Parts: sequence; C-alpha cells; structure tokens
Amino acid sequence: MPESAAVEIRGLKVHFPGQDKNKPVRAVDGVDLRVPSGSFHAIVGESGCGKTTLARAVVGLQKATAGEVLIEGRSISAWQKDRKALARKMQFIFQNPLGSLSLRQTISQSLEEPLLIQGVLDSSARQQRIEELLELVGLPKTVLDRSPRSLSGGQRQRVAIARALALESPILICDEPLSALDVSIRAQIVALFSKLQRKLGLTIIIISHDLAIVREMCSTVSVMYLGKVMEAGNTDSLFEAPSHPYTQALLSAVPSPDPRLEADRKRIILKGDPPSPMSPPEGCRFSTRCPIAKQECRDSEPLLRLVEHGGQAACHFADFESRPQV
Repeated sequence: MPESAAVEIRGLKVHFPGQDKNKPVRAVDGVDLRVPSGSFHAIVGESGCGKTTLARAVVGLQKATAGEVLIEGRSISAWQKDRKALARKMQFIFQNPLGSLSLRQTISQSLEEPLLIQGVLDSSARQQRIEELLELVGLPKTVLDRSPRSLSGGQRQRVAIARALALESPILICDEPLSALDVSIRAQIVALFSKLQRKLGLTIIIISHDLAIVREMCSTVSVMYLGKVMEAGNTDSLFEAPSHPYTQALLSAVPSPDPRLEADRKRIILKGDPPSPMSPPEGCRFSTRCPIAKQECRDSEPLLRLVEHGGQAACHFADFESRPQV
C-alpha cells in the first residue's frame, strides 16, 4: 500500500498575463507531484523556473489557472473556505523573516498572535506554549520582549519557524529559508530543520537553489525547469545517478569538499539562457540548451516516467543504451 500523501499536485498550472494577451507567462505549466506524509522534499532549479510560484499555489497564496492541489486528500479550494483549519494543517515560511514578522510587535506578541486567532488556549496556556516554542527552536526567553529588528538574521528565522509551529501544523512549506542568512548561520538552521522534522514528524517542502544543502537535508527532490518537473526521486539516488541532462548539468556545478574529487569534477556548461516562459519551446522545454537533444526532443514533449534509480524523468533518452553521451 502506498504511503499517504500530505501534499498532492495534479496538473497544476499558474499563468500570469503577459504583454501579449495571447502569450501568458507560464510560470507553472503542468506539474504533478506527490509528497508522502513525514517526508522532507526539495524543489530545486534555476531562478525563474517556477519554484516559488508553485509553493505559493500549494498554500493558496496564488490562484491556480488549472489543475488542483490536495492537502491530505482535500482540495486546497475546500480548505480555503475555512482558513483557520488550513492554518492548523499547513504553514508557510517566507524567504525574508524580517518581512514576515510585524515590526510593531514584540517576539512574544508575534508568537502569541496565531494562538489568539485560533482561540484555543487561555492566557497561561498560551504563555506555556510560547516557552515550548522557544525551546524547540533554541532561543532564550530574553528575546520575548525584543522587536524583530533587534535580532540577528538567524534569530529572526528561528522566530519565524517557531511561529509556523505554534499551531502544531504538520506541513511546512519553506521558500528559500536559508538564502538570506550568512553561511555560518545556515548550518545551524539546517540542523534545526532536520531536528524538528525528525522530532515532530513534519512534512516539509523546501524551495532551494543550494544543492549541497538539499542533499544534506532532504529525502526526496524534484528538479524544475521552465515551469515543469524534469526529474524527481530519492535524493541520494538522484544525486548519484541523475537521468535528465538538466539535472546532470545542475549537479556538475556543485563543488566537492574533497580536493581530489573537486580536481576531477567535470562541469557541464549549458549554452544560452532559459527561453521565455511566454514562449516555451515546442517539444521538450530543455531542448534548446540540451547537449544531447535530437529532432525527437524538438518535436514531442517527453512525459515523466520511471527510470533506473527508481524516480522519474522527463527525457526521451533516459536509461536507453543508445542514449547520446553528454
């Protein structure tokens, strides 16, 4: 029996009006994704590939043009009719913690606000919950009377995480939660996410462009390009034996901490820039930059299908012995 899905995305499209009304911006253009309960899933890809738009659509912050998002088997549109119930089920952690926290509130007020809105605890119970949250994210009680501006970037992100956990929501959607932090602080927040995921059994979807961190944190990963998923699967298997040429190119850019491996690392340099999401190529989206593209790639769009590492890839030549070499 397959694992139950915390989040399931079916044929999701999010299009925005373009300069030409007949050519919308296809930010997300037909994504299928299934995230099992209790897993740590990453969505990666170049800037502009649709990662953040996809994340915002999952939590209902962005209206979908087509397709559907299911949260524990229930449509996001149905959840949105009861926003309080949705908040208890899923929370969003933004890229910039300073922008997501009210500058007019103390940290204590920020952490208490979701509890007040839900109306589920009395004053003493709320205070106890706030102290539990601080302990969970490794912050001292001395921050409670301070404002977000007086905290460091790492402390602010810990507050944002604590606030997302206030209602014991089992699903977290995180949009580049590490990109605004110093390198030394990132390691601490990575460790915190991993600890919380294991301790609380959370389902976490993280948007990231840092592949080294993704490999350390996440159990599964989806690779996006120009609004579509190019490859998805178990993180270790995908990193060891990527099936899609785009995934291979992304991973070739990740430096190795081992000097010997780094010296032998072969970069795959892609030519040109990604096409405009208003005018994606016919056939495979990656065909204009792919080093092994053939006429078949330009004529027909490959569908996601099972590949050798147990995941899926949208490539006509994935796992074929006759596959051209990159």
